[in-house]
Amino acid sequence: MKLMLFSCAVLLFGFTGIVHAQEVTAGQNTAETMKAQVLDVVSSEEKVVPGVKTIQNYQKLTAKIVSGSEAGTTVTVNNDYLQLKSGDVFYLIHTVDALDAINGYNVLEPYRVPVLYIVAAILVASLLMFGGWQGIRGLGSLIASVLVIFYVFLPAILHGYSPVLLSIGIASLIIVIGSYITHGFSRTTTTAVVGMLITIVITGLLAYWSVHAGRLTGYGSDEAISLAYATTGKIDFVGLLLGGMLIGLLGVLYDAAIGQAVAVEELHRIGPHVPKWTIYTR
Repeated sequence: MKLMLFSCAVLLFGFTGIVHAQEVTAGQNTAETMKAQVLDVVSSEEKVVPGVKTIQNYQKLTAKIVSGSEAGTTVTVNNDYLQLKSGDVFYLIHTVDALDAINGYNVLEPYRVPVLYIVAAILVASLLMFGGWQGIRGLGSLIASVLVIFYVFLPAILHGYSPVLLSIGIASLIIVIGSYITHGFSRTTTTAVVGMLITIVITGLLAYWSVHAGRLTGYGSDEAISLAYATTGKIDFVGLLLGGMLIGLLGVLYDAAIGQAVAVEELHRIGPHVPKWTIYTR
């Protein structure tokens, strides 16, 4: 559940933030992303994609740009990606390339925020129904964790701080915040927190060794390469890869550690005559 909520929160923060983005590539060449709404479908026809013999639907749309530097402008948009209809809201990209004589508008992605709000509402309702007050505290810890990642971890990475130390520190902070907010201050929670912190440190050291021994670079996608150029090499992508490993570990680690600590506590309650070490080993 927490993993689903985290994914939903990231999507919400991500898509609500992508309203206007502009990238200058060279000279007068630009690619700007804007939000728009379909006014009319001018034409729609099926064509065979050259070279692959696949039938693809091509649309020509008129759309009104509702955000960005051209807000209020009505434009003609080529669409060979999504099947859109009048009234649909989507993101388009305006590409200007003086070298190749390209100046056009194309469909980029649908506007998904309303659907994400519905999904978030269902998840919150499920938390209230099945988790009660503890579910609400869990939601609070999730929000706090997302804020820490967006407003502490990512800015620190962009400022050139060590991703390895940051990842261990941020992961530990998320563990402490999430555990105590959700489950309160107790011996069981503290036991789970100590176990998770030890695991994070050990995992961080092992990941550091394995990444460097395996000579991983962190450049596993075109986005990573573009980001490296955009930040003029300020980001340590090997360290960022380690950070992704450690933060990605938190979901499974949290559930396993809390579940194990609570299970041991409950077994001790119903069998106080059994030695604690025996319960732990069993």
